Amino acid sequence: MKTISLSELQAQKGGATLIHVLPEEHFDCGHLPGAINACVYETIFVSKVTELIPDKSSAIILYGAGGDSLDATTAAEKLTKAGYTNVSAFTGGIAEWQRNNLPLEGSHATPGSATPHGHYNLDTETSLVRWTGRNLFNHHHGTLRLSGGHIEVQNGTLQSARFTLDMNSIACDDLVDTAYNAMLIRHLRDDDFFAVDRFPTAEFICESATPLPSCTPGTPNYTLHGTITLRGVTQPLSFPAVIAASDADHLTGQAQFELDRTQFGSHYGSGRLFAFLGKHVVNDHVHLHIKLHAKRP
Repeated sequence: MKTISLSELQAQKGGATLIHVLPEEHFDCGHLPGAINACVYETIFVSKVTELIPDKSSAIILYGAGGDSLDATTAAEKLTKAGYTNVSAFTGGIAEWQRNNLPLEGSHATPGSATPHGHYNLDTETSLVRWTGRNLFNHHHGTLRLSGGHIEVQNGTLQSARFTLDMNSIACDDLVDTAYNAMLIRHLRDDDFFAVDRFPTAEFICESATPLPSCTPGTPNYTLHGTITLRGVTQPLSFPAVIAASDADHLTGQAQFELDRTQFGSHYGSGRLFAFLGKHVVNDHVHLHIKLHAKRP
């Protein structure tokens, strides 16, 4: 793959097509003069470039964010693989261009969402908990709905949160036989597991959140600290989570962790509490994958 420096880019006298390979909203905020846009993150990237530049012998210069971002080099690799023969990557990207106080075209706005702040209510229609229960020989998975909750944010920093799970909503996704499916749900709802008739809800209260400074987008950016109440028993709980804002009015959260059900009185099939279980053993830990959406009132 061929790369070019800033000075080589500035020395170009025309003839090469300059492509900004970041998303359209980033291109609109600021791009190198004369550049066109084809986002390398889209699956149609190669076909879009082919539409814009059908001659595969054409000179093409690609640039993106610069720094450690692999956008421009990835774009060059994709086009070279597609048969383009005169492709170069300006790896310094828009960051190096701006460091040298060179002009940009576009709105000159700052890319990204507004800073979230205030109270956000949980959207119970789109929020969901996915569970997986296992033993040595098998596993089952399904869903739980949330019945309410909220998130508090101060100037973009998570402060606290509270979520209620509707235990009556527990469902199994993998058993297609309706009789077996109904039998499992009855088993999960009875006293062996979650005693839903006596404890129809579970609740997590996040009392504090520790930001994780080394995070990158798509990895946990907080550790949540609080308590969970299940089957009427309250235990401390901490776990990593991703909390992000799509805009100032909408938050989303995601977390995955293991919960020891036996700490809450769900003893059925626990090899720690019963002997000679054989095929009746059930893992103590339940895997939970939580996806939350919240919006301003």
